[in-house]
Amino acid sequence: MTGTGVALDAASRGLRVALVEKDDFASGTSSKSSKMAHGGLRYLQQREFRLVYENLAERQRLLDNAPHLITPLPFLIPLFGHEGVVSKTVARSYSWALWLYDLTGGYRIGKRHRRIGRHEALEHLPSLHTDRLVAGFLYYDARGDDARVALTLARTAALSFGAVAANYAPVDGFLHDEAGRVIGARVAPRRMGDEPDRDPIDVRANVVVNATGVWADEVRSLDEGDEPASLRPAKGIHITVPRSRLDCDIAAVIPVPKDKRSVFVVPWPEADLVYVGTTDTDYQGSLEDPECTPDDVDYLLDAVNGSTSAALTRADVTGVWAGLRPLLAPRGGRRISARTADLSRRHSVHTSASGVITVTGGKWTTYRKMAEDTVDEVLASWPAFGRRRCVTKNLALLGAPGTTPATTVEHTVDPALLEHLAHRYGTELDAVLALADERPALLEPIVDGLPYIGAEVVYAARAEMALGVEDVLSRRTRALLQDARASARSAEAVAALLGAELGWSSEVAAEQARAFSAGALVELAAAGLPEPHDAPVEGAS
Repeated sequence: MTGTGVALDAASRGLRVALVEKDDFASGTSSKSSKMAHGGLRYLQQREFRLVYENLAERQRLLDNAPHLITPLPFLIPLFGHEGVVSKTVARSYSWALWLYDLTGGYRIGKRHRRIGRHEALEHLPSLHTDRLVAGFLYYDARGDDARVALTLARTAALSFGAVAANYAPVDGFLHDEAGRVIGARVAPRRMGDEPDRDPIDVRANVVVNATGVWADEVRSLDEGDEPASLRPAKGIHITVPRSRLDCDIAAVIPVPKDKRSVFVVPWPEADLVYVGTTDTDYQGSLEDPECTPDDVDYLLDAVNGSTSAALTRADVTGVWAGLRPLLAPRGGRRISARTADLSRRHSVHTSASGVITVTGGKWTTYRKMAEDTVDEVLASWPAFGRRRCVTKNLALLGAPGTTPATTVEHTVDPALLEHLAHRYGTELDAVLALADERPALLEPIVDGLPYIGAEVVYAARAEMALGVEDVLSRRTRALLQDARASARSAEAVAALLGAELGWSSEVAAEQARAFSAGALVELAAAGLPEPHDAPVEGAS
């Protein structure tokens, strides 16, 4: 998210930009967040007032610049008590925080928080424990598809401002001039499908920006050697369950028993599913493939079951995902808290002695401000660029009204499908539906129980640089996160559509389908999740 944001900011200021990504766009943390553009209500408890103000300002810019991708979302905070009475201290604490949230910028969304009664709270989340529920609060934030936002940033930079973007093109070293200054990077494009091996490419640039999230220290080591770690990764996991098992029509904030945290319960807008998250734990393992463990799943199930009568078990979980937050390590090596939840979500921009600019930390919501600060540093480090004003505060992303011609086509497809496509492609939905003009079969769903259609697979290959089955089922659509087993069953059909577009042999298409299906099921197994017809795992929540 930050890297694509930097590319768009720099290109929109008139700089020549090359963006290289070692895997697929947003394949790391930026496709595995809680998918909410929010200020962070709990940061008020940490007295991070300026951070909350900045977050809420950026939330509003996302709503204004990408209304097809980012939409307002009401949140319910249930108030529990004893014999119909809630603690006055708890109620006043929430009321104070929510008033402050509105005043800090939450009210920009057009609605302020309000207290609601027990009956209204149950209308939104019927399974709340009625013996303890007393009342609740409603407040407002926003949601968005994180992977599609990152992809749209890259496409806007390339298609609207002439940037060059390449996925599956990892950097394996920097280029230096005689004085030791970094003047570019050596890129080693990965072999895809039936392609022959590719030779490395030397990409020269006046300034190199390292915007690689939790991998920032690894990239820094290519330039600075073994410097002290600047990041302390924290793992966050989410689970998906059927809405029939945890019905809700808005998001809810659920307290975690015996912990000073809460988790979110959020309905998926395009499916009869709900997701729950997130955890926030220190992480020491491989950055490449953080796992969702059985303990992680149980933590979230216990949180939900502690406040509702849903009685969820691992057998209810249809999808999981795990991501790593690139939190800034305390300065001087101090560990100010054993809890990663207590660490600041601020960002940092650093320039090395050889001129590499690294941006680390931050939040998904504040990617634009991180990018602005980074490009400001780029301009300061290379005066020949001159002064160039940032324009992204009011820059509409591709698909937003006004970025492409408004639709003039009368579509005869299901209105629900039109709504689904509008929230994913905005004003570009005509280009997706046009693919089915001569091939009506492309209007059929590609994953059982989910709304994604074959035309989206073809469009992903032609217009969105999808190069594999996982690119489509995990990020161009969110099928893997929503229903991993159904996604695994659809892999062969997706591979056939992709193969026809990308020129795969039948052997490559079969291997792509097999590898994706196996990986999806391994991920579920690692999380201790049985097949739905199996008995719940002993010891599960």
